[in-house]
Amino acid sequence: MTPSLRYASGPGRWVLAATVLGSGLAAIDATVVGIALPAIGRDFHVGLADLQWVVTAYTLTLAGLLLVAGALGDRYGRKKVFLIGVVWFALASALCGLAPNATTLIGARALQGVGAALLTPGSLAILEASFVPEDRGRAIGAWSGLSGVATAVGPFLGGWLVQAASWRLIFAINLPLAALVVVLAIRHVPESRAPEAEDGAGVDVLGGLLVTLGLVGLTYGLIEGPSRGWQSAEVLASLLLGVALLGAFLWWQTRAKNPMLPLAVFSSRQFTATNAVTFVLYGALGGVLFLLPIQLQQVSGYSPLEAGVSLLPVTLLMLTLSARSGALAGRIGPRLQMSVGPCLAGIGLALLVRVTGNGSYLTEVLPGVFVLGLGLAATVAPLTSTALSSAPAQHAGMASAVNNDVARAASLIAVAVLPAIAGITGSAYLHPPTFSAGFHKAVLVSGALCVLSGLMAAVLIRNPARAAAPEDEAGPAAPQHSCGLDAPPNRS
Repeated sequence: MTPSLRYASGPGRWVLAATVLGSGLAAIDATVVGIALPAIGRDFHVGLADLQWVVTAYTLTLAGLLLVAGALGDRYGRKKVFLIGVVWFALASALCGLAPNATTLIGARALQGVGAALLTPGSLAILEASFVPEDRGRAIGAWSGLSGVATAVGPFLGGWLVQAASWRLIFAINLPLAALVVVLAIRHVPESRAPEAEDGAGVDVLGGLLVTLGLVGLTYGLIEGPSRGWQSAEVLASLLLGVALLGAFLWWQTRAKNPMLPLAVFSSRQFTATNAVTFVLYGALGGVLFLLPIQLQQVSGYSPLEAGVSLLPVTLLMLTLSARSGALAGRIGPRLQMSVGPCLAGIGLALLVRVTGNGSYLTEVLPGVFVLGLGLAATVAPLTSTALSSAPAQHAGMASAVNNDVARAASLIAVAVLPAIAGITGSAYLHPPTFSAGFHKAVLVSGALCVLSGLMAAVLIRNPARAAAPEDEAGPAAPQHSCGLDAPPNRS
């Protein structure tokens, strides 16, 4: 298919609406579930390990299948795979809302992750394949901004639904939204495939299975270790099997005809360093953002709505400042912001040690989330654009997918490990003093990891050499577009 849509045209706006709403399904769901965790725990009378699985089951299948799903869309049709993902996600959401117990909910969340993996890469790939080159930047920019609004609305909407009715409604809201996306996509979204799909190249399904099962084994061992004992045969077998499967995945990528993850993408030291910084930074963030809503509700006495609204300053600062941060990095290089930004984020996390339930939002919570928001606004756009620009040109699309998956995998591991490091296990979240003491340790550990990621960037990241030709001779540089953590991979 030859790109033919214009941004200002009616058909172009309909395609943009379908892709924004589709990606919004996954973006909203990723933020509302954390607010609902205390209510889910009370209803099902489960410990922290089950709540960890409610979060990680979704992230596991999403992270493990994201690259495979993108390849499926390239080969069999992005619209087709996108629609399958939306319908799959809606059906899994209905199962989540009807789950009679924690085990069923965890299984349904894993199915949700499969649907999210199918729809997430397609939304941005559809824009790239549908819009003419001169309007593609505006379309992607609008997609980024509107998706950010969806992320901001998620905690507020989720908190209100949990408080007003039931946590089950946070999954029910996906159903009418998914139905609208299906109607818009069927009527307005053109089908497209990657040009290389015609050459008969297969999809690396085995690679997807190996990495997903490897992550499952590793995560199971890390979550169950504190309760079952690290010397338990079941835990040790799970950890060893996870590591072995991940090793087999890397080996297979060197043998597969069409590998899911071409290891040549790591030939760039800048790209490898950027992903190392991403792993440490997003691991620190993922662990704290899992624990913070529980701390606010169980210790500080916040309602679900208040807990959701309390985190809005982070999103608003990122929406306001990220574009400016990206433009500044384009002029001076990314090293300064990738060094200073994570340190600011680390200070913000450390300030959350003030959350004890004895003060007000303005004195306990706002200082930490405000400084955290400033740090992330300074960091995310330069980090993402560096990941895209530092990979070999032939792997530019894959570079975005890899960086996205590294961030998700880091958050996945942190949610499994950080509570154990902080001494939060079993039913500790039901005992405010115990949970609060562990939370304070967790934010200090995570804050230190953020600072470490900033120091890594200062040592490992290099500013690109300036172009030899001045702008008036070579022409203005093409605009850079960066995606946040929940943005789809930018597949070429």
